[in-house]
Amino acid sequence: MQMTFTDKQIKILEAAEELIAEKGFEETTVRNICQKANINVAMISYYFGSKEKMLTYLYQYRVQRAKETFAEFAHTIKDGTPQMQVKEVIKFIIGQMFKYKYFHGFVKQEFRNTELMDEELQDFYTIVVEKLNQIIKQGISTGVFLYAPNAEDLLTILIGSVLFVIRNKRFYEQYIPQATEENFLSEAEIKIRQSLYQTIFLQLGYKQ
Repeated sequence: MQMTFTDKQIKILEAAEELIAEKGFEETTVRNICQKANINVAMISYYFGSKEKMLTYLYQYRVQRAKETFAEFAHTIKDGTPQMQVKEVIKFIIGQMFKYKYFHGFVKQEFRNTELMDEELQDFYTIVVEKLNQIIKQGISTGVFLYAPNAEDLLTILIGSVLFVIRNKRFYEQYIPQATEENFLSEAEIKIRQSLYQTIFLQLGYKQ
């Protein structure tokens, strides 16, 4: 079920999101959020109940925005070749995951497993899988792709690979000798993107 957020709620959530990305959830206080959003401290309780409950709203807001953003993105590439569309989907998913890298770790497991949160995620995954299926069918019918792997398996490879990199910086950075503390994420994104291009296109039987 799609939740509707007011402009005031969105302002608060985006302020909280920016602070959490910078400082982490535990270090971000209600006062920090209110100062950034330029609101009274009581507004957090009024709109969300508590800082912890606000987290579930932020989670849902971000997933809803991801669905909207992907739908808009999918429309912009719909006239491209199958191989171009696959490449752009890979690039988009990886880019979004690195952009909101904090998001994959700050939400507590019990929040992620609520029925509402699960429903939102399933909707997003389904949208992506449907788009991938559409592209794969187009690629097969035009002879661009030799194989038709399950789209859900390709999405699993994508998300799982990127999450591994995000969550295992100390391990992954040793394989990017040119990376510094400042540019690790951008270098890691480039490295995993190139690797996933090869992996996904191999699954599709497409020779680049």
